[in-house]
Amino acid sequence: MPHRHFIIHKPYGYLSQFVNNQNRRRNKKLFGELYDFPKGIMAIGRLDEKSEGLLLLTTDGEVSEQMRSRKIEKEYYAQVDGIISLEAIGHLQVGIEISLQHGTYETLACTAHRLVPPLVIIQRIKKVRDARHAPTGWIPITLREGKFRQVR
Repeated sequence: MPHRHFIIHKPYGYLSQFVNNQNRRRNKKLFGELYDFPKGIMAIGRLDEKSEGLLLLTTDGEVSEQMRSRKIEKEYYAQVDGIISLEAIGHLQVGIEISLQHGTYETLACTAHRLVPPLVIIQRIKKVRDARHAPTGWIPITLREGKFRQVR
């Protein structure tokens, strides 16, 4: 049987997984509940529960492994408070220290820049933040790795 591949939008509030194998996630919404996916389907990478966007799915484990490797760049669009400074972009470009469950990690250098003009995003079901408090901006970030909540 040939492998199948999908490009799909992961909505806010869902985990990028198909099977609940942890007791602490009993009440979480799983991506696999949205559609009748074929047996053996897996997400190529993950978007956390509070993230939304394009997600690649496949039944081919080799393709999944290759796409998740550092050889392939992954681009994300992140909403930030205010207009991101050139200094902050410089920090992202050389790598930043992020906290992980068991310590800290220095990320690899990435590509990031301001979007001019600002990105126009479709209306979301759930707002990330209230724009009345301060303006927001969007930045594209291109990574070769994806550590736990690195973009966030």
